[in-house]
Amino acid sequence: MVEIRRVFLLPLMLMLLTALTGQQALAASARPRPAPGPRFNHPGVLESRSQLAFTRAQVAAGAEPWKSAFQEMRESRYGSLTYKSHPRANVQCPFDAKPGHGCTEEREDAIAAYTQALMWNVTGERKHAEKALKIMDGWSGKLKKHTDDNAPLQTAWSGASWAKAGELMKHTYADWPKQRRFDRMLREVYLPMVQRKAPQNGNWDLAMTDAAIGIAVYLDDRKAFDTAIGRFRARVPAYFYLASDGKQPVEPPDTGVHGRAQLVNFWFKQPRFVSGLGQETCRNFMHIGYAIAATSHIAETAWHQGVDLYGEQRDRLRAAMEFHSKYQLGAKAPKWLCGGKVTRNMGDDSEVGYHHLADRLGLPMPQTAKLIARQRPAGSDDLFVSWETLTHAGAAV
Repeated sequence: MVEIRRVFLLPLMLMLLTALTGQQALAASARPRPAPGPRFNHPGVLESRSQLAFTRAQVAAGAEPWKSAFQEMRESRYGSLTYKSHPRANVQCPFDAKPGHGCTEEREDAIAAYTQALMWNVTGERKHAEKALKIMDGWSGKLKKHTDDNAPLQTAWSGASWAKAGELMKHTYADWPKQRRFDRMLREVYLPMVQRKAPQNGNWDLAMTDAAIGIAVYLDDRKAFDTAIGRFRARVPAYFYLASDGKQPVEPPDTGVHGRAQLVNFWFKQPRFVSGLGQETCRNFMHIGYAIAATSHIAETAWHQGVDLYGEQRDRLRAAMEFHSKYQLGAKAPKWLCGGKVTRNMGDDSEVGYHHLADRLGLPMPQTAKLIARQRPAGSDDLFVSWETLTHAGAAV
């Protein structure tokens, strides 16, 4: 009960935050980045305690876009207290052409647990906390393994949501009898899979690293955290191009892709490289969006732990977001870009990266700002990106 009082019984602070407007609210809610140290900061997987407090205050005040974002989450099937989960012992996920067993159910149940955990943190209603734990305990009591070709990606998508849900419940709710069983599930079933050798495909590698860093923070596992940081540093420069890289992109690590001819083929036959271009731009913008989201998630979680990955890749991430936002908004693709044809199917993947680059650092990102305004409030992609207008819009916390 002590932790519950810490989170919710702070009326004077909440009244102050709610009463403040405009720049006053931004200044009052801002927090400096924590210094790195031997201990992790909790909650610290994608959202910090100050971000959660700011979100609660904005929802309580009926401020936009948080009001609409919260309403969308609350009215979604994931936010319903009647949501039914479907835990399995073996989640079998082949490539897309073949039917799987438990793949959609696992991803959606992990998102539902995270949604209910957010509902608890915003509303303070115990029934949402209990619902989150029921979903999580159901899976931790049954799941043994992931199998078939898509197992690493499936584990990454689900693991990223489980880590966020677990982090919120572990550090904002004091009554979780089966927590250690959930810990074991993440450590024994998820972490080894998402730490496997980096796959050739870049968005897989980044999604796996997103899950790995979240699980590492949840488990207070410094070694796993450092491994995820190293993997980020190796892959991001090989996925998003900057002119400063030279005439061709950085070669992706441990993939066997070497030299210009192989790189052009690996970049879906794109022969010309300009700042902001991504390895999968000429495949489609949906997969680019996955990579932008995962890159931002990793950097955001590291930021809360005192590691500034954003600073290392600020120009690269900004260029990628502006480049793809421009064409997602409808700009005509020139002939040199993917033969003049791009597939504009990018999802709600920009909130977290924009939050840091534009809100915290004040960098101009006009194309991304337009795209976010068009897409808000961001919902859930039913994979691993959920409710990020609610959690990351606005203030520089």
